[in-house]
Amino acid sequence: MKSSIFSVILAGGKGTRFWPLSRSLRPKQLLKILSPKTLIRETAERMFPLSGPERTLVVTVAAQLKDLARELRGVPRRNFIAEPQGKNTAPCIGLSALEVAARNPDGVMVIVPADHWVADPRAFRRTLENAARLAAASDHLVTIGIRPDYPETGYGYILKGASLRSGKISGAAFVKRFQEKPDGSTARRLIRHGALWNSGIFVWRAAALLESLRRYQPAIASLLEKIRAGTGGKSLTRPAPPLARLITRVYNKMPGISVDYAVLEKAASDGQVVTLEANFGWSDIGSWSAVHRMMQRDDNGNAANGKWLGLGAKNCLIHAPDRLVVLLGIEDAVVVDTPDALLVGDLQRAQEVRELVEELKKNGFGSYTIK
Repeated sequence: MKSSIFSVILAGGKGTRFWPLSRSLRPKQLLKILSPKTLIRETAERMFPLSGPERTLVVTVAAQLKDLARELRGVPRRNFIAEPQGKNTAPCIGLSALEVAARNPDGVMVIVPADHWVADPRAFRRTLENAARLAAASDHLVTIGIRPDYPETGYGYILKGASLRSGKISGAAFVKRFQEKPDGSTARRLIRHGALWNSGIFVWRAAALLESLRRYQPAIASLLEKIRAGTGGKSLTRPAPPLARLITRVYNKMPGISVDYAVLEKAASDGQVVTLEANFGWSDIGSWSAVHRMMQRDDNGNAANGKWLGLGAKNCLIHAPDRLVVLLGIEDAVVVDTPDALLVGDLQRAQEVRELVEELKKNGFGSYTIK
């Protein structure tokens, strides 16, 4: 079973909600936020016991390929798949499915984002092994649902349907429907009704995903088939110049759409999507407020990386590796100091940093978002 498992790490994001620490040429997955290791290195090392470096694929945009390959020297260079440009998750997962199918027609894809935090890696891998068994034995598309700790409004939710009985694997249920990021009251109601966080971790056979794309997204499937035909059914990593030009030309026509919208929501209505409930300690580290929640805090709720002093400061996050930061009577704040830019904001509005980056570009400060 293990020899058919391929880990697929999605590493094309920009991490704009971590500005000013992250920039387009220094994306979130290359940051050391919660440990001495980068997020993508932690992710890869978490997956190696499951698939080994030889069956660990990394999907990223071409502009980030060199830096990621340098960071993950243990992963063979032929295992990096470069998108000509970012097109959201449906096209890039489809592209990686072509690669897995070329290497093993029965291959099972375990798809994980590069920037998640996991408290218990062993429990994490046990969950993924169970999900892989489910996927290998059927055409089910499996998503990992996390038991919520609190009513998070930055996550999507999974509403469960009937339980799925499958041998010794417990906690599996058909997905009734998905709920996009709710407001606070809706999130509390969803939790009361047993909904799970949608982790964005997926497990399925490459062949099942490609068939689902043919069924629900024929335009994407047709473009992928042109790429597959160009490769002759062989590997599409490190392509020769003619194939690279073909991939770029075809891929640029792809719609920018997530796999959730493109496939999962539709397949759930047809009873094809299964969720496996898990509780291994998880966060997608999607904002500075999430970092604050996971860090060790003092008696006043403050968490810090670097030098700082506070008088009357409460519930603050400080990231200041190079300079002393002094807070006087300030609460619920995030302070991130870098050599060329300083962010001071409301910790409860940390999700809005993404919009702040767009405002910087509109107002002539776009250079501060690059590197």
